[in-house]
Amino acid sequence: MQTINTTDQSSVAEIEAAGERFGEVRAAIGKVIFGQEQVVDEALITILSGGHALLVGVPGLAKTRLVDTLSHVLALEAKRIQFTPDLMPSDIVGAEVLEEGESGRRSFRFIRGPVFAQLLLADEINRASPRTQSALLQAMQEKYVTVAGERHDLPSPFHVLATQNPIEQEGTYPLPEAQLDRFLLQINVPYPSLDAERQMLFATTGATEAQAPQVLKGDELAKAQRLVRAMPVGEAVVEAILRIVRQARPGETGDTRINEDISWGPGPRASQALMLAVRARALLQGRLVPSTEDVAELARPVLQHRMALTFAARVEGTTLDDIISRLVKEA
Repeated sequence: MQTINTTDQSSVAEIEAAGERFGEVRAAIGKVIFGQEQVVDEALITILSGGHALLVGVPGLAKTRLVDTLSHVLALEAKRIQFTPDLMPSDIVGAEVLEEGESGRRSFRFIRGPVFAQLLLADEINRASPRTQSALLQAMQEKYVTVAGERHDLPSPFHVLATQNPIEQEGTYPLPEAQLDRFLLQINVPYPSLDAERQMLFATTGATEAQAPQVLKGDELAKAQRLVRAMPVGEAVVEAILRIVRQARPGETGDTRINEDISWGPGPRASQALMLAVRARALLQGRLVPSTEDVAELARPVLQHRMALTFAARVEGTTLDDIISRLVKEA
C-alpha cells in the first residue's frame, strides 16, 4: 500500500499550491463557459492526467469554444482539424514535398500537419474514414508520427480533444474499439441549465464578449502533471478501481446480468485511466490523496466508451449508465 509522508511539507505545499492554481483556471474558464462545471472539470482531469478526451454532445453546446478557452487559459498551442469524409492522413500528420534549391538540387522537405500542436481539436472525428482515423491513432498513443519511414516527435504536452455528434449518424464511420480505448475519458456534454442559458444570452449577444485570461505560465502544467503521477493512492481506492473494472468484464464475473448484458468490457487500460483520473481529480480539488468517492464519480466517463451492450440488453432498454451505476454501488 502506498502512503503519504505527512512530514514531507514540500510535497504537501506543492499539491495545495497546484489546487489553488487550478481553482483560478476553473474560475477563468467559468467566465466564458456557462453551466458546464462538470464538463470543464473532466476536461481538466484529462489534461492533468496527460490523456485525451472524447466530447459527445449535440451541436451548439460550446465544445469548440471550450477547447479554445482551455488552450488560452493553460497557455497551450492549439490547432483544429475539421474531420470530413474526404480528409486524408496527410491532412493530419503532414507530408513531404519535393523542392528545388537555387543550385538546382532537388530534395524533400517535411511540412508538418496540424497534429503538431499541444492541444488538438479533432472536430466531428467520426466523419473521417477509418484510414484517416488510424493516422490520428498512432499520434495519440505514441506521441510521434512516421512519414516516409522517418519519425517526427510531437510537441509536449500533447492532448487530443475530439468531438462527436451523437444524433447525426448519416455519413459517419463508427470509431473502432482500439481508438476509443485511447481516450482517457468520454465527456458527455449536456444542455445548459435554465440559469446558465439565461446568463449565456446576455454574455454572448452584447457588443463585446468576455475573454478568459491566461492563468498558467511556463511549465506549470508540466509540473502539475508530474505531481499527479507522484500522488499516493490508498489500498481502498486501488481495490475499488479493480473491482469496478474487473466486474465489468463478461466471463470474469459471477454476475449473470453482466454476462448477459455486456458483449465486451474494459481492458487494463481502463484501470490505468481510472487510477490517473482519480489522482487528477484530487489534485484539482486541492486534496492530498484520492478517495473512493473519486472512483465512483469517474467510473462512468472512464468506462462508458470501453464497453458495449449485447443486442438483447439494448432490446430490453438497458443502458450502460444503468450497468455502471450498479457496478459502482456494488463496489
